[in-house]
Amino acid sequence: GDLLPADGILIQGNDLKIDESSLTGESDQVKKSLDKDPMLLSGTHVMEGSGRMVVTAVGINSQTGIIFTLLGAGGEDEEKKVKKGK
Repeated sequence: GDLLPADGILIQGNDLKIDESSLTGESDQVKKSLDKDPMLLSGTHVMEGSGRMVVTAVGINSQTGIIFTLLGAGGEDEEKKVKKGK
């Protein structure tokens, strides 16, 4: 049930299964391996197994951050930056 805090690429894994329902809505667990589907996304949960990953994106640059930005969750901060710039 560990929450992944960042996006990354799997570099070592052992029977890794991820719950991506928070991003995709699919209730099925997704098997991750080096050969097939090595991308791990922030906001997803590790349900089985273990692994190591190289972090590729954090914060607003991660998949979850992009979704929040598109939904307008981070809009207040952006508005403050624009007002300061004028």
